[in-house]
Amino acid sequence: MADTLGAFLRARRALVTPEQAGLPAGARRRVPGLRREEVALLAGISPEYYLRLEQGRNRHPSDRIVTALAAALLLDQDAAAYLHRLARPTPTPTGGRQRPRTGRDDHAGLRALLDNWPGTPAYAHGPGGRVLAANRLAALLCPHYAVGRNPLRAAFLAPDMRRLYPQWDEMTAKVVSGLRTVLDVDDADPELLETIRELTLASERFATLWARREVRRRDTGRSRLDHPVVGRLDLRYEKLLRPGTRELIVVYYPDPDSPDAERQLRLLEAS
Repeated sequence: MADTLGAFLRARRALVTPEQAGLPAGARRRVPGLRREEVALLAGISPEYYLRLEQGRNRHPSDRIVTALAAALLLDQDAAAYLHRLARPTPTPTGGRQRPRTGRDDHAGLRALLDNWPGTPAYAHGPGGRVLAANRLAALLCPHYAVGRNPLRAAFLAPDMRRLYPQWDEMTAKVVSGLRTVLDVDDADPELLETIRELTLASERFATLWARREVRRRDTGRSRLDHPVVGRLDLRYEKLLRPGTRELIVVYYPDPDSPDAERQLRLLEAS
């Protein structure tokens, strides 16, 4: 389920219209987006060479060619960086890359850290998406942020997530485009790959978004929730990578000038 250079090129050229690329549309186009020859022309390479890239017969183009392809496909900074990662996978040592291990004491320390953030919903998840530690307020904000749950899976398969997120379409699009930025191209977590396989089969929404191969880093942003206890909540979030691990801490907090959101979080914590 890990991505390939050819699959990414095919998916992204289908999203670019000739008009967007500054080319005449022409008549009787049989493919969505750009033709292979048009991408090759825009990138300054031969159609035969580009065909080999899409078919996986040439997997390591030069940085110059990758940069030219990113420009031809109108990729933004995040998507262009992802394309470079696909073209330059990190060599895996014999026997597989050693994964960072997190012991029980590390999780205990992490739980203590999150518990000492009063009024701030926070949880941490591993590379597979499963929650490793969470404070009480995070679980009250959303039951799928509790320890042992998988918010990625729940976003698409749990009916209460649709009710919690009134802008569910926008939220799920952010989840998938952000997922590709953290997916390890050459050494993806097996639990995460299994979740992606499950969602591709079980959720039409996920399968559609995943096939588009959009890439957008989401380290910070805003979440609007319709909470069953305290009503509408407008919160900001930050995602922080724990040094030396593949674990992310996710923190929700109100804007400094949002006393209503602060009051709602206090009410939620007291519930």
